[in-house]
Amino acid sequence: MIMPLSLLFSKAKKQDARQIESLVNSAYRGESSKQGWTTEADLLLGRRTDTEEIVQLILSDNSLFLLCRADTDLVGSVHIQKVEGQVCLGMLAVNPTLQGQGIGKQLLAAAESWARQTWGTSKLVMDVIPCRNELMAFYERRGYRRTGVIKAFPLNPALWTPKVADLSLERLEKIL
Repeated sequence: MIMPLSLLFSKAKKQDARQIESLVNSAYRGESSKQGWTTEADLLLGRRTDTEEIVQLILSDNSLFLLCRADTDLVGSVHIQKVEGQVCLGMLAVNPTLQGQGIGKQLLAAAESWARQTWGTSKLVMDVIPCRNELMAFYERRGYRRTGVIKAFPLNPALWTPKVADLSLERLEKIL
């Protein structure tokens, strides 16, 4: 039986950037990500992000990373950013060895609450690779709905290259 973790949530500071980068990359790409169910390693080669991007997002107006810690260990993080009256959610990451314990659910709920309290928003959006059926289902169970809005997957050869053709993103949204 898995023991429930006592989780603490806080806003990231600039000095947290390297730790966030490591967590996000371990959850999305490479061999370590295959320990969890959120991996994109079969779809993309390379890293999801770098320290410079994380720092830029932490320092940007109306943008923050919400950290999730069990004791002093960083076990999850998520980026939220207010853009044109709605909040965009991205880079939801949980340590791959701890996935499946409800951390992602709690982190997502905390991010939604934080967005509502901080920016008074009633709408959250995110872009998800639609062929990731288990991930789409996870978000749909949390009240997100598919909008049918599809856009091309972004190119960033400095960090990643697609392993499959025709990757795209679909917009999901949730009204709070």
